[in-house]
Amino acid sequence: MDSGTPGSGGFSALLRSLRTGAGLSQEELAHAAGVSVRALSYMERGHSRGPQRRTVQALALALGLDEAGARELEHAASLGRPRRTRRTPAPDAPPPAAVSDAVAPTGAPDLLPRAPRSFHGRAAELVALSGAAAGEAPVCLVVGPAGVGKTALVLHWAHQERARFPGGRLYADLRGFGDTGEPSLMEVLREFLQALGVPHGRIPESVIGAAGLFRSLTADRRLLVVLDNARDSEQVRPLLPGGLRCVTVVTSRHRLPGLIVTDAARPVAVGVLGPEDGASLLAGVLGAERVRAEPVAARRLAELCGGLPLALRVAAARLAQHPGWSLSAMAAELSDASRRLSLLDVEDTGVRAALRVTLQQLPPDASRLFAHLGRHPGTHVDRYAAAALADTDPAAAEACMERLAVAHLVTETVPGRWTLHDLVRLYAQSLDVGPHALKRALDHYMATGLAAVAVAEPGNDECFPLPADFLPPSAVREFGDRSAAVSWYAAERDDLTLAVAAAHAAGLHGRTWRIALTLWPLIVWRVRDGWVPLLETALMAARADADRHGESRVLNVLGWVLIEEGRIAEALTHLRAASALASRAGDTLAEANARIVLAVAQAALGGLDEAAEGCERAVELAREAGDRTIERLAMQHLARHWADAGKWRQALDAATEALAFDDRPGTTDVPRILLLMVRGEALLGLGDKAEGIGQLDLAAREAELFGYDDGAVRALGALLRASADEGLQARYEAAVARLTTRA
Repeated sequence: MDSGTPGSGGFSALLRSLRTGAGLSQEELAHAAGVSVRALSYMERGHSRGPQRRTVQALALALGLDEAGARELEHAASLGRPRRTRRTPAPDAPPPAAVSDAVAPTGAPDLLPRAPRSFHGRAAELVALSGAAAGEAPVCLVVGPAGVGKTALVLHWAHQERARFPGGRLYADLRGFGDTGEPSLMEVLREFLQALGVPHGRIPESVIGAAGLFRSLTADRRLLVVLDNARDSEQVRPLLPGGLRCVTVVTSRHRLPGLIVTDAARPVAVGVLGPEDGASLLAGVLGAERVRAEPVAARRLAELCGGLPLALRVAAARLAQHPGWSLSAMAAELSDASRRLSLLDVEDTGVRAALRVTLQQLPPDASRLFAHLGRHPGTHVDRYAAAALADTDPAAAEACMERLAVAHLVTETVPGRWTLHDLVRLYAQSLDVGPHALKRALDHYMATGLAAVAVAEPGNDECFPLPADFLPPSAVREFGDRSAAVSWYAAERDDLTLAVAAAHAAGLHGRTWRIALTLWPLIVWRVRDGWVPLLETALMAARADADRHGESRVLNVLGWVLIEEGRIAEALTHLRAASALASRAGDTLAEANARIVLAVAQAALGGLDEAAEGCERAVELAREAGDRTIERLAMQHLARHWADAGKWRQALDAATEALAFDDRPGTTDVPRILLLMVRGEALLGLGDKAEGIGQLDLAAREAELFGYDDGAVRALGALLRASADEGLQARYEAAVARLTTRA
């Protein structure tokens, strides 16, 4: 029969270990089982001697126990039920007074809950925890997001390492992230001291006195102290033992940097489970046969739960209640993102409940920013994007992001860039924010894209005018040089693509095509990277926006990409439409651009004379507009067409004239590289081999330094046709490999 001493064994210890192993607070389990929090507290403390069968059945169901686990829990409860001839207090009644407070417990104290059921994987974390527990008086800090299984990991490790702690094992749930209130330091110290043999009457009344006595009693012990669910460092420090051979393990959803500074705590990070370990967890609850029957569905369930053990246990609990349900049917339901969080809740228990409590611990500005992150269209956010979303400044946004990272609500993947776990993002999306968060995020990308274009391709005309309802961000990232702009494009490409899709889905057509156009430098540099779907979305948006300027510009870029993909007929259709639209709108520069690209398509079909005529007309249009950049671009293409026609003198003259336009000595760009290539080929064609090879080598080296791999392949290919050099061959193969890898 249960002695009534908390954690001493029997039903109380079993129930508490099952709850902590499932990652549930007392309030969460009480709600799920339909019992009062007070009654559950009495059960876990051994004061409720034998709960009724229906109560035990409700607890087993809420815990997601299999048939064997439910029988074990019922058996433990039955041992504590009184005989019919005895009168006993009701289950919710407070405990009777102890028979004798003067009797000290014998042997090493052990308040540790039972080892968790269905524990799988975590080999690396277990090794890390063992390493952190080495040395003198170590403090191990096991941290991770809500529901990731920190408590289960620590309890599993503690039971594995039982022999290391002959002086005993103490455990306290500090309930730093629950709704039931935290235990006072005095409550925890009193329980620890009683477990260590101190009679109730000899326990000091003050926290300082009790903590001092605790340190004294542990000075010579080899003891393990587990402090679970700590809110902050201040809650932990008075509970640290005094012995050099003592080990303290703290779990928290927060990183607790203060404990690292003052007590040299050694962090052990706990992440989500992989698909195999997630499937094993399901098998532990549902039975191996049921999971083996649907291995693909089991892995899919693990993926949809994001590898989060709490989510997996809730999903398993639902399946355990319905033996006829298939895992594939459950996976199909979870595939609906709009329902996923609700399906991963059991009454008031689950992912949302855990995240809600975590969020309640945060300052208001951090909570507000977190809610706005749900409106971010991409997967990563930097300080500028976060500031735009929440309509604040980058410094304040960065401080909030760091606070969210400490609480494991976001993860910093590289310095200054954060992401959210899929289930956390779904929770953020469910929170209420103002109506303009998405629009502010899109306008941030638009403004930053224009700034990147200005530095990456200086001298080019503006992509577009800003929309009339543009919401300017409080600050726009500044790019010191072209390399910084290129790095931003490389980091943000996927999120910019997702921003285009989000704007299109929201019917923000003017923003859809504008954000797509800010990508044109990247499109030109990496023209074979599959841009057609993005540009087709932009084209639909420009037409829906009834913006002829935008439609013409998008058609022009789309035509260029289609040429590079060998889809010449489609390109011609788009480019002729672009030229006609620009002409009707009186947009001279857009027409010049369209004629240049149209000439490329005509040349691809063998119409080199027609292509040259189109470029000559583009030169005239650029001169009318007084735009030297477009004039230089038109002459570059004119030189290319003459070179392809074998008219070497005209090609050399046009390339030399266009190169003289460069008023920024020491700089390079794509048109310059292509002009050097034409000049080199023309010199070779005129018989000047040495100078021609020199110009081609210069073009190749500038392309390599510029990151223009397509240009490097072309220049090095032309060089190899003129010179069989092993070094050139190696450079050519490296450039081809870079292009192939990127594709």
